[in-house]
Amino acid sequence: MRKSKYGYLLLALLVTTGLAGTITSTSIDNKERKYASSLLKETKSDLVKTVKGLSETQLNFKAAPDKWSVKECVFHIALSEKNLWDLVEAQMKQPANPEKRSEIKMTDEQLVKMMEDRSFKVKTSESFEPKNASWKTVDEAMDYFKDLRAEHIKYIKNTTEDLRNHVVTMPFGALDCYQVCLMMGSHSNRHTQQLNEVKAEKNFPKE
Repeated sequence: MRKSKYGYLLLALLVTTGLAGTITSTSIDNKERKYASSLLKETKSDLVKTVKGLSETQLNFKAAPDKWSVKECVFHIALSEKNLWDLVEAQMKQPANPEKRSEIKMTDEQLVKMMEDRSFKVKTSESFEPKNASWKTVDEAMDYFKDLRAEHIKYIKNTTEDLRNHVVTMPFGALDCYQVCLMMGSHSNRHTQQLNEVKAEKNFPKE
């Protein structure tokens, strides 16, 4: 009985100190985990469905010289997934900066809505440009994206890190690292919409 009691006390100590890897008071809550993981899952699935079965001619079609093709949109989505995640990882290695939370002006829902609103136009930065992609084909880019997105969904479901109190400054304002994860999902949705716009063009190849 004494040994069993000692085991429970040790487990309680591990949980209290965080050594057991349990969710702590500074972790995102279950509602936040579900919201982010669902967004990441659904937007991944939507992209896969939108690209599936397209021919090389369709993938490379451009409505105008200054417009992106389906292929370029996919490259941009995959590049963005990596670059945004690199931003999260770099910020999470820094000390928490909760004093910067006052600079965040958008709720999670407002951020997602803004990102998914195609009437809100933003010029992408150089490192996010499709021309900087190393993939040769859409299949390569999609495989990379799907693998990376699977890792990010797993992370969101299991992390005990304090995503809310690590704040980054984006071109349009401050976000916490949880919101950057939401941005990954809503950003891919934004450009999946763009893919559908390309496919809806009257001159889009039939096959």
